[in-house]
Amino acid sequence: MNYSDLAPSYIRAIAPYQPGKPIAELERELGISGIVKLASNENPQGCSPLAMAAMQEALKTIALYPDGNGFELKDALRKRYGVAHDRIVLGNGSNDMLELAARAFLTVGDKAVYSDHAFAVYPLATQAVGATGVSVPAIDFGHDLKAMLQAAVAQQAKLVFIANPNNPTGTFLSAATLLDFLRALPTNILVVLDEAYNEYLPEERRYDSVGWLEEFPNLIVSRTFSKAYGLAGLRVGYAFAHAQVADMMNRVRQPFNVNSVAQAAAVAALQDEDFVRRSNELNRRGMEQITQGLSKLGLEYIPSYGNFIAFKIGDGMKMYRRLLELGVIVRPVASYDMPDWLRVSIGLEEENDKFLSALKRILGEKQ
Repeated sequence: MNYSDLAPSYIRAIAPYQPGKPIAELERELGISGIVKLASNENPQGCSPLAMAAMQEALKTIALYPDGNGFELKDALRKRYGVAHDRIVLGNGSNDMLELAARAFLTVGDKAVYSDHAFAVYPLATQAVGATGVSVPAIDFGHDLKAMLQAAVAQQAKLVFIANPNNPTGTFLSAATLLDFLRALPTNILVVLDEAYNEYLPEERRYDSVGWLEEFPNLIVSRTFSKAYGLAGLRVGYAFAHAQVADMMNRVRQPFNVNSVAQAAAVAALQDEDFVRRSNELNRRGMEQITQGLSKLGLEYIPSYGNFIAFKIGDGMKMYRRLLELGVIVRPVASYDMPDWLRVSIGLEEENDKFLSALKRILGEKQ
């Protein structure tokens, strides 16, 4: 018998999320060394020394289950952001937040709205619960919030996903634009504001989305420790929401979904503001390095507010494979309806140099 037939049709139709290729995998495939991975928007300087020390200490109690309620981490978030414990949800990365929102509030026949070229997990999380995704055409690779508002109301959607900055395009929505959208949206439609790259925003672009929770009880603010905090391998995410919304998300959350080492590291990482500042500065310099390099090569790119940049290269998959042969891992984005584009993460200066050198070599081969 075909056991896949036992799964619902909406599960069988899912195309699984494809993560960035690991360095070890490319080493096995091609037998090369000195590989640079600029595919998964990771922090190139690693994680905070404070977080590393906290992990080592947490290993002493690794035989015990973690605090399923995550009290210490919730309390650290409360002290930083002024949000009560009952309005905080912890997750196995911010992906978990997106899936918890879908699982708690969507079912077969419901609809969720998101933008074209937005994070792949939005349609996956929607489809996994049997709901229907409504993808709204983008404007210049970014969210068209007016069109998304119209779609959400017309389709009687229950959930809207917004990424700010957006992955993989790096586009940004101003506070005024977001507020106009939230004030116009009916309060019975929930909004997940995915701010995975929030810490990379320049100071003049930042806004207090957490403070908006008092005005918008239908708002869920999702963030992560995977990017600027450098804890991608530990998978720690969190969300702020109205207490009733957080309660529903916590009801479908897996017990112990954030392990004890991850919780300890996240608490310590929140204390190391210098590390985040250095990560931000490193990213700014690297962004300038790569965008200037792309311009010199005559390549179009989308101005980005994250720690990555999408650039137009022609046959994206062909160029992706050629870069692999030269020891540089970037991210193809054909699945985002961007077959002529690739996305590259911002790395260390020497990593960025290797990427640009490889790209220059490939473009020279096309002459």
